[in-house]
Amino acid sequence: MQGSANLNLMIKAARKAGRSLVKDFREVENLQVSTKGPGDFVSKADREAERLIKEELLGGRPTYGWLGEETGGAAGADPTRRWIVDPLDGTTNFLHGMPHWAVSIALEHKGEIVSAVVYDPAKDEMFWAEKGSGCWLNDNRRLRVSGRRAMHEAVFATGVPFGAKSTLPAMLQDLARLMPATAGVRRWGAAALDLAYVAAGRFDGYWERELSAWDVAAGILLVKEAGGMVEGLRKGSDPLDGALIACNDGLFDTFSGVIRG
Repeated sequence: MQGSANLNLMIKAARKAGRSLVKDFREVENLQVSTKGPGDFVSKADREAERLIKEELLGGRPTYGWLGEETGGAAGADPTRRWIVDPLDGTTNFLHGMPHWAVSIALEHKGEIVSAVVYDPAKDEMFWAEKGSGCWLNDNRRLRVSGRRAMHEAVFATGVPFGAKSTLPAMLQDLARLMPATAGVRRWGAAALDLAYVAAGRFDGYWERELSAWDVAAGILLVKEAGGMVEGLRKGSDPLDGALIACNDGLFDTFSGVIRG
């Protein structure tokens, strides 16, 4: 695996957190769990994983800023660079014993994501990318988005709002427009992996309305470096704001047209 010093630091941090999470996953019934809100859990595992990542990344780059799901944001002495981290994307899957969750780490430079890692410890799949260097899986497999050009052959992914979130009616309208024209829609509960799977050609596209920057930052670069397109759900908006559409280039216009109504 060849990459920058920053990327290698990110991969090391992701693997370190992954080892800790796998250990906790084997004993998930014993985790100390508190509830942040309906369907939105935080566990001892999340917090420990973020501590390990933060220790590794800021130990190696102490001047960089920080934005983490569990510990929030902090400015660094270098105002142009910031780590954006989700230590456990797919927490609900994790807590229910479902092996579909990931560590997501992105490096932002002057407002743009330039390095990205999404690590799936349960399957030992390391998705990574650097701006201008392509998207890769593990050591040497280069990834490309799918080449499908027909909506009826395409499979899309999304996140269905849970609890009392206000975006559920709009999502149901999306599904009503999209599902009759496609080969299927999947809701797997881990946005970072949904985007990584678009980059790998496993999904043809993905959309969601209500996310945070740490959910999508790394995945956005993976898709772009794999030849796909990513835009904010509202045309002209920033996908890092948490509402986005990602797709292969051949289906993007049709897919985005359906979702945007």
